[in-house]
Amino acid sequence: MNLSDPRSFTIATARSALDRRELSSTELTRAMLDRIASAEPALHALLEVTETRALADAAAADARLARGETGPLLGIPVVLKDIFATRGIATTCGSRILQGFRPPYDSDAAERLARAGSVLVGKANLDEFAMGSSNENSAYGSTRNPWDLERVPGGSSGGSAAAVAAGECLASLGTDTGGSIRLPASFCGLVGLKPTYGRVSRYGVIAYASSLDQVGPFAWTVDDVAAVLGVIAGHDPRDSTSVPRGVPDYTAALTGDVRGLRIGIPREYFADGIAPDVERATRSAIRLLESRGAQLVEIGLPHTEYAIATYYLVATAEASSNLARYDGVRFGLRRASSGDSLIDMYRQTRDAGFGAEVKRRILLGTYALSAGYYDAYYLKALQVRTLIRRDFLQAFEQCDVIAAPTAPTTAFRLGEKVSDPLAMYLSDIFTTSVNLAGLPGLSLPCGADTAGLPIGLQIIAPAFAEEVALRVGDAYQRATEWHLRRPAEITGLASGKVA
Repeated sequence: MNLSDPRSFTIATARSALDRRELSSTELTRAMLDRIASAEPALHALLEVTETRALADAAAADARLARGETGPLLGIPVVLKDIFATRGIATTCGSRILQGFRPPYDSDAAERLARAGSVLVGKANLDEFAMGSSNENSAYGSTRNPWDLERVPGGSSGGSAAAVAAGECLASLGTDTGGSIRLPASFCGLVGLKPTYGRVSRYGVIAYASSLDQVGPFAWTVDDVAAVLGVIAGHDPRDSTSVPRGVPDYTAALTGDVRGLRIGIPREYFADGIAPDVERATRSAIRLLESRGAQLVEIGLPHTEYAIATYYLVATAEASSNLARYDGVRFGLRRASSGDSLIDMYRQTRDAGFGAEVKRRILLGTYALSAGYYDAYYLKALQVRTLIRRDFLQAFEQCDVIAAPTAPTTAFRLGEKVSDPLAMYLSDIFTTSVNLAGLPGLSLPCGADTAGLPIGLQIIAPAFAEEVALRVGDAYQRATEWHLRRPAEITGLASGKVA
């Protein structure tokens, strides 16, 4: 085991070394902390490094290992997106308005990871309140892509993805509202899973759009992602949208066999606008699955063209409601001098605390919900959302999973789309439908463009059929080596090259 380069580890290889006592959790954690210290000045993937907590977690894990205990995440260093409440640890959601906020409780996901014996090494950077596709909307500065430091890691969970890709942890959690796990996974050459809505508790996750947000993991391999999902999934009575349904053994589903499985190929996902390298890599991956015994079926998802507009009405309307609680009264930032009125305090606090993209989405959502416009915009969007969901239900009568590109392009350059919000929104064109329908979606690396940047393949499954998507992804990884590629060492702000 090469502790000088933590990127050589996966959860599975670390698990084996820990269980055989060839490695301690403390040694592994120290290697990750050393990597964080060397990479963060250039990468900026983390907003908080929890070194004291991490070393305490690692010591506790080593004590459990010494007693003969084991578990999928026992002693494994992880990172949480800074949207998860963590008791006593700063939780900012990438926003000035929550600067200094330290929650008095843990999110359900953080609790489950802690019970499993994982080691929390940091909180990851993100687009403010998870609103963005590039990680450039963080109030605390952009995260850079470890594959090319002049490019974005994707958003909104870009810090979570970059931390894994740079070797700062072995797994991380993000949230996916319209593609915010799958897009960074694609851009950073990782496996990322957005589970079915209701599969993982949202308790303690700061809300952006409550009917769309879902928690999911990043890791290097499908089996690692399956292991993390097995820990964080399950019913939570504190979340009214958490579904009381049993959690299968996801790792047992990774048989490597896709013979007889019907894979749907949506016409709408291979239209004009997709980068040629992305289309070639995705179609090649699909053909490989066919060569392994899968059956390809052409399908239609006719309402895909309305997904972006529908998403940006539903999500912004819910954001307008959710973000009304940030008023400078109870927690976080307060901007007002003595003698100002309450309304002035609200106005000054929200103006100083929210960034431009958050303000844009609040305004759009408030407009869509306002008198005289509710029926024309928000209600109409809900009706189209139903049609999009029906498209998938009808498609799954013909196939078992759907395969498509995760994103229309590879990682774009920092600043390239900042001044054009519509172009930025279109980065999520292949992912938002999955959130609107509440389905699970898996992204895994399937190639590289001419610049060596990763390309992602998206596998979409029926509701609560994560194990089927994972099975397909695992079969693909057994036959290829794209998941073995790693970015070059981070030595400064010059663009990296593939190692």
